[in-house]
Amino acid sequence: MRIITLNANGIRSAESKGFFKWMLLQNADIICIQETKAQLYQLKPELFCPTGYYCFYHDAEKKGYSGVALFSKKQPDKIIRGIGWPDIDAEGRFIEAQFGKLSVISLYLPSGTSGADRQQIKFKFMDRFLPYLQECAQSGRDYIICGDWNIAHKEIDLKNWRGNQKNSGFLPEERVWLTQLFASNHWLDAFRLLNQEAEQYTWWSNRGQAWKKNVGWRIDYQIISASLKDKVSAVSIYKDERFSDHAPLIMDYDYELGSNADNASAKVPEL
Repeated sequence: MRIITLNANGIRSAESKGFFKWMLLQNADIICIQETKAQLYQLKPELFCPTGYYCFYHDAEKKGYSGVALFSKKQPDKIIRGIGWPDIDAEGRFIEAQFGKLSVISLYLPSGTSGADRQQIKFKFMDRFLPYLQECAQSGRDYIICGDWNIAHKEIDLKNWRGNQKNSGFLPEERVWLTQLFASNHWLDAFRLLNQEAEQYTWWSNRGQAWKKNVGWRIDYQIISASLKDKVSAVSIYKDERFSDHAPLIMDYDYELGSNADNASAKVPEL
């Protein structure tokens, strides 16, 4: 089972840079997208729900802002749009697809980079999300939570860690929060199970030639329930082409999602 996650920084922008052509060559079972920055009516089905996939979007109420999507070769048993928190759901930050015992989530955790108010919103989300994840861990389901978590966990996860300790995304409180999550033994950073190397970044600022110099951050994750620890078989970050200021994070799992007898055909993204 191959799962790809990408913060597209505008799905229409990513499409114009060749993302969907590349995506169709990857033989991925599930693709999770964050920051679609579009309303469903603005997207042409033939471009934004490619042949072979069932496509699901959860838009922000504000135009040109946030939004998540999930594409799947197999039709999910259930789709859940939103986490059940009106303030977060209005920003289109959560969509879950259930396949038997497995839940795959496309998550766009709030960023605090635009100012103190947004940082407080981020902290409040984190305060609520940890108990939510604890409930998920006790549910007996398998989880793969894909997306832009907007936090670099350790010093190895960003180039200039010394100069960013007071900046959103690498604040001590944020890093401790992730440490607490992983220390519970219920959740794992799937990428680091197989790759412990430095300079494994998924996001680069558009300033100061950060991409060219590889001055990046690893803030995109596939965080998995402990039950899947031995199922991660390959991990990679795709950087040969650039579709966004983020890079696609690709992971393979030794996990049977099941076959879809009626091949998904191009269709209008479901409302």
